[in-house]
Amino acid sequence: MSPGTESMSSRGRSGLTCPLAVAKAGHVPVPDNPRRVPLRMACMNKPSMKRSKRSRGGTALAAVAGVAAAAVVLSVAELIGAFFTNRATPLIALGSTFIDFTPPWMKDFAIATFGTNDKAALFVGMAATILLLACVLGIVAYRKWALGVAGVLLMGAVIVASVVTRASVKPVDALPSLIGTVAGLVVLRLLITRLWRLREWPDQAADVAAKEPDRPATTRRAFFAAAGITAAASAVAAAGGRLLSVARSNVAAARESLQLPAPARPAPAVPAGVQSKAPGVTPWLTPNKDFYRIDTALSVPEINAQDWELRIHGLVEQEVRLNFQDLLDAQLIESHVSLTCVSNPVGGNLAGNAKWLGMPIRDVLKLARPRAGADMVLSTSVDGFSASTPLEVLQDDRDAMLAIGMNGEALPLEHGYPVRMVVPGLYGFVSATKWVVDLEVTRFADSKAYWTQRGWSERGPIKTMARVEVPKSFANVAAGKVAIGGTAWAQTRGITKVEVQIDGGPWTEAMLSKEASLITWRQWSLDWDATPGPHYIKVRATDGRGELQTEKRADPVPDGASGWQSVMVNVE
Repeated sequence: MSPGTESMSSRGRSGLTCPLAVAKAGHVPVPDNPRRVPLRMACMNKPSMKRSKRSRGGTALAAVAGVAAAAVVLSVAELIGAFFTNRATPLIALGSTFIDFTPPWMKDFAIATFGTNDKAALFVGMAATILLLACVLGIVAYRKWALGVAGVLLMGAVIVASVVTRASVKPVDALPSLIGTVAGLVVLRLLITRLWRLREWPDQAADVAAKEPDRPATTRRAFFAAAGITAAASAVAAAGGRLLSVARSNVAAARESLQLPAPARPAPAVPAGVQSKAPGVTPWLTPNKDFYRIDTALSVPEINAQDWELRIHGLVEQEVRLNFQDLLDAQLIESHVSLTCVSNPVGGNLAGNAKWLGMPIRDVLKLARPRAGADMVLSTSVDGFSASTPLEVLQDDRDAMLAIGMNGEALPLEHGYPVRMVVPGLYGFVSATKWVVDLEVTRFADSKAYWTQRGWSERGPIKTMARVEVPKSFANVAAGKVAIGGTAWAQTRGITKVEVQIDGGPWTEAMLSKEASLITWRQWSLDWDATPGPHYIKVRATDGRGELQTEKRADPVPDGASGWQSVMVNVE
C-alpha cells in the first residue's frame, strides 16, 4: 500500500491528514507542532471503533451514575432527618403520599395479596420505581445535562411537597430532603463529568505520541471506583442516620418503664372453656406480637407520653384538653374486646382479641358536653389519619375507650402507644384510631374521614362472620375422625350458633366454646367422620339477635366483606 493511499485512510471529515495515525503506522514521522495544539484534537473526527464502544457503554454507566446519585439523595436525607421528625425522610413521605392517593381497590388488592406485609411490599415497589427513575435521570443527564438537572429538581420538589404536606410536619422538616437533593445533584455532576471525559479522551495507551491533556483522562476503572465509594458512603450514611434516630429516641425505653395503674373496673373473669377443642385453632386471647396491624403509617409514630395531648373540640359546650397523666388518674376500665379490619376477606385473619385498659370515651365527652345536632366524632391520629365514629356509639354502655394498655402492658408502639381508640362493634376504619391526638365533635354532613373520602362508608358496623381455621384449605388429612374448628364474631350481638356443611349436605350444628362477652369472638368445633376423597367444608353463624350470616358475597369495599367461607380438603 502506498503512503498516499494510507494517508487518505487517515483523513478526517475535514479532509486533514491525521499525523498521529500516520506516525503510528510507521511510515511518516510525527511533524512538529509549533502551535502546540493537542494531537488528539487533530484526530477527533477520525472514526474509531474504540470510541464507538465507549459511547455505547456510556449509557449504561450513566444509569449507574443516576442510581448512585439517588442513593446519595436518600442517604443524606436519612442522616440529616435523624434530627427531625421521622416523617421528614423521603421514603416515608413519598410512601405516605402514595397511600393517601391509593384507590380502595388497590388497597384491598395489597392487603388481600400481602396481608400485614403490605407496607414491606410498598417499600419494595418504591425501591424498584426509584431505581428505574434514577437510571432514566442518569441517562438523560449524560445526554443533555440541563434536562437531567430539571428532572432531579422536579423529583426533589415532589419529595419536598410530600414532606411538608404530612400531618404534624413543619416547613423546616423539608431541610433533609432539600440538602439531600443538592448533594445528589453534585454527585451526579461529578460522575457524569467523568463519563464525558471518558467519551472525549480515549485511553492514553492508544495514543502513545500524544501529550497529556489539560484534564486527566478518566478510565472505566476510575469511574466504577468513584461510584463504588459513593454507594458505600451512602450505605454508611443511611445506616448512621437510622442508628442516630434510634439513639435519639427514648420512646421505646419510656414505654418499657411505664407502670400502668390498676383499673377501677377490672375485666370480668374469662370463663373456662373459651378455647376451641379443635387443635390448631387461633388462641382465644391474641398475643400482642400476633395481633394484626393495618394502618396508614409507614413509619410508626414515636410519641413521648409526657408530650401527648388530646384536644376535644367542635360542637361542644367546653373545649377540653387531656394529657397522659389525666388518663392515668382517671377511673380506668378493663375489657376484652375483639377488633376486626374492614379489609378482612371472608375467612381472613385480620381480626384479634385482646384485653384493653383505658378511659371510657363517654367520660371524656361528658367533660366537653356535646351540643344538640352533633352526631359524629372525627378522631385524628398524629400522622393525619382520621375516622368517623357515630356519637351515640361512644356514649352508650359498650365501653368504647381511650386505651393505654393491651394485654397487661402499655400499648406496643405499632398498636398506638401512648393512646389509641378501641370501640367494640365497629370496623377499625371508623373507630380504631391509633396515636390519637384530636377528637372533633361534628356532623356526618359536615366532615368526612380519611377512608370515607376514598369511597368507603361513613359507618362501619361489624358483620357477622364465621371462619374455618382447621383443617386449612387444601390440606391433606387422614380418613376417620377429623376435628374441624374455627372462630366466629358479631361484636355487641354475640354468637349463638355455628353450622357446618360438608359437600353441600345438611347443615350440622357445631359445638360452641364458652362465651366471654358479646364484644369478643366465640370459637367452635365439630368432629367429622371423614371418608377418602376431596371434600368441601362450609361454615355459617347466627348472631344473638337470631339473624343468620348472609350468604351473599360482597367485597370489603365499602363496608366489609360478607359471604360463607368454604374450604377444600383432601382425605387420604
